[in-house]
Amino acid sequence: MATYVILYKYTEQGIKNIKDAPKRVEAAKKAAAQAGITIKETLWLQGEYDFLAITEAPDEYAATAFGINVLKQGNLHSHTMRAFTLAEITKILEHVA
Repeated sequence: MATYVILYKYTEQGIKNIKDAPKRVEAAKKAAAQAGITIKETLWLQGEYDFLAITEAPDEYAATAFGINVLKQGNLHSHTMRAFTLAEITKILEHVA
């Protein structure tokens, strides 16, 4: 499973409906599970981004499709980053000259 860190910013619509944010996260967790994705953690933030999610997906296609489905709702903008475990980065570094 590939790990992703996704940084989110609320849109104007998302801010207007901010009290529904916990319900939206719970709905996203259920939808993610149906797509074979695990939302491991969600954290709300102070600063440039409003919250983040740490997810695991079977591949980039599933991760990207799920991300698009989340964004289609109009509450968020996102910045997604692939994250690597120690074991994964060690394997990657074996190919570095």
